[in-house]
Amino acid sequence: MNIAIVTGASSGMGREFVRQLGGYVSVDEIWAVARRASALETLKAETTVPVRPIVLDLLEASSFTQMEALLESEKPNVKLLVNAAGFGKFGAYQKVPVEDDCRMIDLNCRGLTEMTCTCLPWMHKGTRIINLASAAAFCPQAKFAVYAATKSYVLSFSRSLAAELKEKGIFVTAVCPGPVDTEFFERCG
Repeated sequence: MNIAIVTGASSGMGREFVRQLGGYVSVDEIWAVARRASALETLKAETTVPVRPIVLDLLEASSFTQMEALLESEKPNVKLLVNAAGFGKFGAYQKVPVEDDCRMIDLNCRGLTEMTCTCLPWMHKGTRIINLASAAAFCPQAKFAVYAATKSYVLSFSRSLAAELKEKGIFVTAVCPGPVDTEFFERCG
C-alpha cells in the first residue's frame, strides 16, 4: 500500500496538503495526523484520496511508539511525509511563558525529527519528505525569537538530511513560506 503521511493535518498548511495531495501524488491512502479527531473526520469528506485519521499528540513520546507500531503492522510504502505540525507564539521573549517556548521547540524541532526518523525505514527510492519551515528561518525576528530559531533548525535539518539521503534517492524539501492566511496568526498571539 502506498501512503502519504501528513502531520498537523487538522488545520492550516497540513490540512491544505491533505486536501490537495490527490492531484499531485498517487497514493492509496493519506494518514492524517493531528490531535483533533473531529477536524480529521471532517477532512475525510474534502479529499479525493481516502484519509485515515490518526489522532496523536506529537508532544507525547508515546505518539511515536504508536506510529511505529502502526507502520510495522501495516508495512506501507511511505511515498510522502509532510511534517506540517507546529506552532508559534508572538511576543517579547521575556513575556512569552518559557513553557510555551519549550513546547514550541519540542513540537517544531523534536517532533518533526522524531516523525522523520520513525517514517524513514518505510521510505524508498523516489519518495519525498516535505518539512514546513518558514521565511522566518532565514533571519532573527524580534518578538518571534524562538519560533524563528525553530524554523532555522527545520531548514538546516532538511538541507543536511537531503544531502544524506541523496544516494538513497529520497528527496527532502524545506518549504519556507511567508505569512499565509491560516489560523496560525489567531493562535500565535
